Amino acid sequence: MKKKFVLVGCTLVASILSVSVLFAQDEKKDVKGGYVFTDLKRLPATVVKSQDRAGTCWSWSTVSFLETEMMRLGKDSISLSPMYIVWNTYDAKADKYVKMHGNVNFGQGGAAADVTWAIKTYGIVPLSLYNGLNYGESVHVHGELDAVLKAYVDVIVKNPNKKISTAWKRGYDAVLDAYLGAKPEKFSFKGKEYSPQSFYKKVTGLNMDDYISLTSFTHHPFYKPFILEIPDNWIGEVSYNLPIDELMDVLDKALDKGYTFAWGTDVSEKGFTRDGIAVVPDKDFTNMSDAEISKWVALSQKEKDAQLYTFDKPGKEKVITQEMRQIAFDNQETTDDHGMHVVGKAVDQLGNKYFIVKNSWGTYNKYDGYLYASYPFVAYKTTTVMIHKDALPKDIKKKLNLK
Repeated sequence: MKKKFVLVGCTLVASILSVSVLFAQDEKKDVKGGYVFTDLKRLPATVVKSQDRAGTCWSWSTVSFLETEMMRLGKDSISLSPMYIVWNTYDAKADKYVKMHGNVNFGQGGAAADVTWAIKTYGIVPLSLYNGLNYGESVHVHGELDAVLKAYVDVIVKNPNKKISTAWKRGYDAVLDAYLGAKPEKFSFKGKEYSPQSFYKKVTGLNMDDYISLTSFTHHPFYKPFILEIPDNWIGEVSYNLPIDELMDVLDKALDKGYTFAWGTDVSEKGFTRDGIAVVPDKDFTNMSDAEISKWVALSQKEKDAQLYTFDKPGKEKVITQEMRQIAFDNQETTDDHGMHVVGKAVDQLGNKYFIVKNSWGTYNKYDGYLYASYPFVAYKTTTVMIHKDALPKDIKKKLNLK
């Protein structure tokens, strides 16, 4: 990820306060900058939160998605604990990293499937019970934790005793406890006692087996499941492969039926702005990130202007094709940078369609922590989507052999 003013990976550089923001359906947003949005559909979500300086967007976004799923099913609005998920995934990553002799990705990154796997295996707890702040900070700052854990497992992989001891995992988990806090085994919630597993089964109303991952790439057959080759997919999440037009149709109609979805995407594009707009301008940009200043100075004014684009009003966007998606993925121009939660759709004053996206960077922008991602941007830069399988039309479920 190259946007130095916003992210390192999916980590927010500045700590930002969270606030609850609820918008009425069809409300027009007329803000400085020239965009006027009319919400066509906005589904309920819990308050906007901040992952702060931790690369855990995948947990925050998927947890937000599941919180909305609880509301869709008529359950109470409850904020769940992303850091409880992080503890469990870090624990599992260590096991896999050692077993694979270090030949697998290890770090803060992850995917939506990490969350559903962790909840199915270990249950879940409320955010109010487990915030993961056990190391003298008021916000999430995982640089030191990630470095310590990586150094720890690298020592184990080197196997200096020529035989891995029985103590290494206890020591590793003790580090997780020291930073994030020990996981609760029993707790009280609204006057009743639960374990994380019983809370998941009795309170959330969710079934992790109901959630599937969708994607759209041509290096695997359409309508078949496959493991998408991205570094953070350490768990081997299987995604169902749809042509991009069908995938976009699924996402559009899902919102009409009351289903939101967790969205994995690339936010390193020029069209993804810190002001809460994500578009694909109908022009080509030359990457000047590694150019000497003399090269820039030598450009003609016309060439310089081609590198500049102001996102101050709606404009024409590129028509996205399956081939464009594939080329960007194969060239590593599309990477798995960030996870967010799509809660609705809107149009601008020109009639262009956008998805309404809940982010996890706090209320950092003029949309109070939400952003508007154009349909072309989503078509171009989506890596995976997690959604309830019942959100899919019957003909798509039949093509995918889903019940």
